[in-house]
Amino acid sequence: MKALIIKYKSVLKFILTFLVVYISLSICYKFYLDYSKDSKYYPDYITNLVARQSVDLIDFMGYNAKIIPHPDEASMKLIINDKYLARIIEGCNSISVIILFVSFIMAFSGKPKTTFMYLLAGSVLIYTANLLRIVILSIGLYHYPWRKEILHTVIFPGIIYGMVFLLWVVWVNRFSNMIKKNE
Repeated sequence: MKALIIKYKSVLKFILTFLVVYISLSICYKFYLDYSKDSKYYPDYITNLVARQSVDLIDFMGYNAKIIPHPDEASMKLIINDKYLARIIEGCNSISVIILFVSFIMAFSGKPKTTFMYLLAGSVLIYTANLLRIVILSIGLYHYPWRKEILHTVIFPGIIYGMVFLLWVVWVNRFSNMIKKNE
């Protein structure tokens, strides 16, 4: 057993680090969501911010967009040109994807400054891509409502998770200490 642990030490370290970071950040996020229920920003600050920024970008694209709190669930109703198109829920704010990204990068950590800068840049990139995803998806739903399923469940999740995967590949191949140790 000891020989297996020694042989797979780097794999075990990766798995343990990933799980500790992922579970810790997920618990912190859960506390944030629970605390946010009494906030003036409905349904929570980050989701509200994403909804407002999405509306600003949609308006910039030449549409008349607005958001209103959903009366029956914790979400914001997105309306373009007086047509209710979608709801922006907590899952649309990109935090869960960022937590997954951060956990992986921490599990393959590199130099502290490089790791921090990559985490910051990657998180901003994911957040921005998510905003653009919501905007393009909303405009797509406005013009092509019959394409809702493929747009929402296949194309746009594929784009955001594909980008995260590419960020991981770049990290592992360019900055991670794990690869350097094994060379």
